[in-house]
Amino acid sequence: MPSIRGRILYQVARLVVRRMNSGTPSVAEARIAEEKSAAMFAKVPRGVALEVGTYGALPVAWLRPIKVQGPGCILYLHGGAYVTGSIMTHKGLVARLARDAGTPALLLEYRLAPEHPFPAALDDAVATYRQLVADGKGPVAIAGDSAGGGLAVATAMKLRDLDIAQPCALALIAPWTDLALTNETWRSKAAVDPYFPNTDGISLDAARYAAATSLDHPLVSPHYGDMNGLPPMLIHVGDYETLLDDARMLAKKAGRAGGDVRIEVWPGMWHVWQIAGGWMPEADRSIFELAQFLRRRLDAVQH
Repeated sequence: MPSIRGRILYQVARLVVRRMNSGTPSVAEARIAEEKSAAMFAKVPRGVALEVGTYGALPVAWLRPIKVQGPGCILYLHGGAYVTGSIMTHKGLVARLARDAGTPALLLEYRLAPEHPFPAALDDAVATYRQLVADGKGPVAIAGDSAGGGLAVATAMKLRDLDIAQPCALALIAPWTDLALTNETWRSKAAVDPYFPNTDGISLDAARYAAATSLDHPLVSPHYGDMNGLPPMLIHVGDYETLLDDARMLAKKAGRAGGDVRIEVWPGMWHVWQIAGGWMPEADRSIFELAQFLRRRLDAVQH
């Protein structure tokens, strides 16, 4: 059963999202509203230094823990349906992940749709990963939530197809892997998901990102791709999420392809509850488990 704070924050999320979704906000308005709603949870905790700048000409934030436990770094790809999301919305979550893993994390502001449709975000993620390796920042693990989780999988697929060494791990929070929205939980979980009570907005965002490319292109929607040769994965998803089946199907397909994959479904948790790290125990536990998985995989590369 969710904690008391978890139950309270679930109801808060329902109210906040309902207000944000009232009317038909423009993309610019949606970005502003998301940053305002994230402000409470965007604080960087003690023990982590924030350094905002550019890397390979793209906006980034380095989240560097004071206590570094081992080699390597994390490349973090934020969520936001490929249309919203930024350093501001995710720096708190990524700072906690970096602190608990004891390794620096690079939070990338990849280019967003509709101004920059597919493959802009993928190109940015692949280029940043390659630059991190070239600059001696490796080993590199990739983490991401929602669209960023799907982008992490697509990035690993693209690197494999280019015959470039894979990241040592993928830590995925409710990855959005099927932009065609064919999975059953888009309907069966709609009543309890505070973010996606229907598919109207998310289907529009999918179209904005894919643009002229088919929604079932495997690098737009990894659900339709070849799962062979991908890195070890840990997936966390809530059972109050319409994206639940995206995560389940990813785990199933990656496992069938011989991958090292583990999925944890959290009772009573909603989409990317980890953003509330520091406010509720379920968020802190999930971040810690993901971080420890990344730490083990980063360390394993050195042995």
